[in-house]
Amino acid sequence: MNAFRIDGQRAVITGGGSGLGLGIAKIFVEAGAEVIIIGRNEDKLREAQHQLGDKCSYRAFDVTKLNDIPALVQEIGTIDILVNCAGVHLKKWALDVTDDEFLNVLNVHVMSVFALSREFAKGMVQRGKGSIILISSMTAIMGMEQVVAYTTAKSAILGLQRSLVADLSPKGIRVNTIAPGWIDTPMFHKATDNDPQRKANILRRIPMKTFGQPEDIGYAALYLSSPAGSYVDGVFLPVDAGASEAF
Repeated sequence: MNAFRIDGQRAVITGGGSGLGLGIAKIFVEAGAEVIIIGRNEDKLREAQHQLGDKCSYRAFDVTKLNDIPALVQEIGTIDILVNCAGVHLKKWALDVTDDEFLNVLNVHVMSVFALSREFAKGMVQRGKGSIILISSMTAIMGMEQVVAYTTAKSAILGLQRSLVADLSPKGIRVNTIAPGWIDTPMFHKATDNDPQRKANILRRIPMKTFGQPEDIGYAALYLSSPAGSYVDGVFLPVDAGASEAF
């Protein structure tokens, strides 16, 4: 199973202090990578680093500070894998969402993803290889209420992927997107714990009748970043227990 090992590779995971990002970081460390996790909350990052061990380091950084991203990338240096997993949630009816709230979600989920991918890809181009993972959502393929900004951002990821594939794949860089289903994370609980009807509706439409774990997304990211996925490029991969295929 060596094709699924990424020994000695350097990976950056944004939003790596908790939730999906931490789950991905855990799997990458187990597969042999040196992992750098990025997030705003240094306490969470420190705790995650303690969990992950010596192969993990962290940078406390707000990914919406776009002008500071080039300096961050220069400090970190060349990497093999970038996973854009930082995210925020906004649960509001569309008519109540302000322009500033909408823009903040786009900045986290789209603008920062482009800026980080652009800057890290420069080093990947010089080496002629690299893997960039984008994180989308089930909301990119199905309408859900009270998530208009999030849905817009996660749909934009698909357009970003298509252009990055066209521009970067000839230079040896693969770009793929994972669309997580409903995963047991703090963000999921924030959205559903006070809305049991919403949670029940979600579970009802999942054919496997269970919520996923962060490690489920980690294994998908590992496949797409490892030699096992070396001929996989431009893929939109739902990891959703069949929810996107069921009525």
